[in-house]
Formats: sequence, C-alpha cells, structure tokens
Amino acid sequence: MKIAILSRGRNLYSTRRLHEAARLRGHQPRVLDTLKFGIDNEEGEPDLTFRGKPLSHYDAVIPRIGASITLYGTAVVRQFEQMGVFCLNSSQAISVSRDKLRSMQILSRHKIGIPKTAFVHELDQIVPTIDSMGGPPVVIKLLEGTQGIGVILADTASVAKSIIEVLQGAANQNVLIQEFVKESRGRDIRAFVVGNRVVAAMRRVAQGDEFRSNVHRGGIAEPVDLDPEFERTALHAAQIMGLRVAGVDMLEGKDGPKLMEINSSPGLEGIEAATGIDVAGSIIELIEEEVLFPEIDIRQRLTLQSGYGVLEVPVDEKSELANRKINETGLRDRDVVVLSIHRGPVAIPNPKGSREILAGDVLLCFGKTLTLKSLAPRGPKRKRKKKKGVGAAPDAASPAATSVIASTPAAAADDTPPALAGDEPVGVVDANPGLVTARAAEAEPPADAADRENETKSAGRAGERSRDEGE
Repeated sequence: MKIAILSRGRNLYSTRRLHEAARLRGHQPRVLDTLKFGIDNEEGEPDLTFRGKPLSHYDAVIPRIGASITLYGTAVVRQFEQMGVFCLNSSQAISVSRDKLRSMQILSRHKIGIPKTAFVHELDQIVPTIDSMGGPPVVIKLLEGTQGIGVILADTASVAKSIIEVLQGAANQNVLIQEFVKESRGRDIRAFVVGNRVVAAMRRVAQGDEFRSNVHRGGIAEPVDLDPEFERTALHAAQIMGLRVAGVDMLEGKDGPKLMEINSSPGLEGIEAATGIDVAGSIIELIEEEVLFPEIDIRQRLTLQSGYGVLEVPVDEKSELANRKINETGLRDRDVVVLSIHRGPVAIPNPKGSREILAGDVLLCFGKTLTLKSLAPRGPKRKRKKKKGVGAAPDAASPAATSVIASTPAAAADDTPPALAGDEPVGVVDANPGLVTARAAEAEPPADAADRENETKSAGRAGERSRDEGE
C-alpha cells in the first residue's frame, strides 16, 4: 500500500517509527507536511494538491495533526475522506477529541467514569459551581491543550476565580473547571488503543511538587499490567469518540478509573520506551486489516431517498418489541431493518431474525420514517437532579450563566453482560457521534495493556512540532 503520514516533522520519533514500521511490512510510506496541501473542490471531484502539484494516489492516511493546526489539518483529512481514501482517524473524531468540553459532553451520556466537569461563562457562578463539585481544590483547563499545557491546580475557590478571570479576560481563553481526584495526585495511566484492543499501557508519575504527570513535564513512565476495568474504559472511550487509534488518559480513582482525556495523535516514544512494545507495528497492522473500510456518513447515505431515515429506538418493558424475536415483530414487513442492537456496553451488529430483543436494548433502525415515528419513545421528560450549592436555577429566558456539570459513575465490573447466544460478532459499543464507521466488528477479546506517550523536544522548530503532534 501507499501510505501518507501527515506530519510537519519527518524526524520526530513517532513519524520515524510509523515510517519504519510501514517499510518493514512492505508498504510505501511517505511523510507529507500537512500545511503544504491545497484543497480543490469541483462538482463531483474533490481533490488535493501538494506543493502546488496534483497529489498522486494513496491507499491510506495516518494523520499526525498538531494542536496548533487542528482546523487546517482536519480539513485536509476530511478532503482525503471525500476522495474515498482510508484515514486511520477521521476528521470528525479528531475535532471532537481535541475539544475538551465537547468530549466531556459526549462522554457524559455514557456509563463511563469521568470526574465532575463544569463550564461557566459568568464569574459570579464560579464559586457556587466549585461548591457543587465538592469544593476546592479544583483543576482548571484550557479547552484545547496538550502535554499538560494550560492545566492549573487551584487550591481555593478565590484563586480559581482569579485564574479564570485572567484567562477569560486578557487571554480570551475559555476554560473548564474539573474535580481534583486527590487519590491519584501526580499519577495517571495511559492506555494505547489500536482498533478493538489495548496494545500497551503505562503509568506516569510526576516528580517533586508537580501534580501533572506528563513526560513533557518531567514525569517518569513505567509499564503497567492494566486492570480489566481500566482496559474496558479505554476501549469504550475510544469507540465513543470514533477513534481507531487513541491514547486514553485515566486517573486511578477510589471507585475506579476516571477518564481525563482521549488523544487522537498520541506519541509513541514514551509508550514504546516504557513497555518495549512495537506500537507502530500494531498501527500499520490495523491499517492492513481495515483499509477497505473508509469512514462514511451512513446516516447521510441511507437518507438520500425521501421518506426514509435512521433512528435509535430504546426498548422498555412496555414496548411492543420487548421479549420478541426480530422476525416476530413484523418490522421487516413494515419496511424497517434493525442495523444493530446496543445492549449495555455491548453491540450486536447486523442481528439475525432469530435474535431476541430484550427490555433495555437500544435498536439502531433504518426504514420508512412513518414507521420509525410510531416506534419512537414518547415517555415523560427526564427530571433534572438538583445540584448542591448551586442555588436556584436562573430564568430560562434570561442570558444568565450557563453551568453544565457532567459526571457519571465508573462502570461497575458486572456491567458487561455474559456472552450472548447467537452467531453475530459482539463488540464494545461504537458510539461515534454523527458518523457510523463502516468497519468489521470482531469478537476477539481486548489484549492486555495500554499506553501513554510523548515526543522528544528537538531544537528550534522541530521542538515545536514535537509538542504539536504528540499528545
């Protein structure tokens, strides 16, 4: 295969390792500077130029998009997608994972451990919000940042307010307020996800008084045998974000893993040095397996025909579908196809007609919109939980402060149902928002391990590129 590695520094460790691994497996890799591309759009002919010349054909793309060029970098990746080229991580997944607020909003829908996280606009809401999170200390984070940059520990609410006031004012930066997980101070775990398994994992430990454990901040990395609960969390998080390759950072909370961040362009140097595992080789192997399954927008493709749509249908005990086999529901006769069944953290793609639908399942269906409307739930609106210390809610019509606090309990060890009967492959739920990945789901169990990584700082511009491309 001819593989394009999008990177601004061909001498960076991760770029070199991916290039070497591809060559060792008989492929033709080429490192291309992301900013040297031009995007051409004509009717029916999306195209790219490189250094002003037409781009030759490529079979696959490995995006190593630095944080400072996310907008342009994802535009280039998106153009490759429109041209039908397989991209290791999609432009949508990269964009979502780069935005810490957006990531937490999406993750908060799922049963996956995350620390309480808030985003407020008005300064007078900062202290009540911190109180509702259990009080200080709290962690303040820039919405976009890598390698520990823009992460500040505030010991008191007044200090937090002062920091946010400066960042929102003079620096014009939006920030998150996040619960400080005291029991994991100065330590975290990175799990390196490749496809449907964790290929390597390491624990990073901060040195001295530093609370950030990033290797770029002087942290020390050591290999770790990943607990099954951490492994499951890492896989679930990567699939929720729609990332085939991801560095998933987790804190060791007293009640299980606390998901901190999901990196779409994780560096390889730290994880390979700490574990001795050929992570680059695993990435190239994944491309070989999935190159025939490029990212496509299934919803858009399926709904081109007027009168047809895609809908997720929750099934409760009162549903006409509960405790019946698919072929007994009459859905097919009503021109509705069940594409997949989500059962807790497990997905059953392309279920057979003999598959029984259970209460609690969520069906992904395609078919006539009139029929789908009849299946859509019409239950009462969910009641909001009252937050301690926040006080009375502002009038919905007023432009008062918006405070969004996202928190879910860590998934319990017994969340995963026992093996399901039937012939269909079963995998962890893939909940990529907006896009459904057209790739084969496999039933093999996730491998033991996970990872965390970093790029080395080179001199001059190479050093900046290293900080850019290795999260």
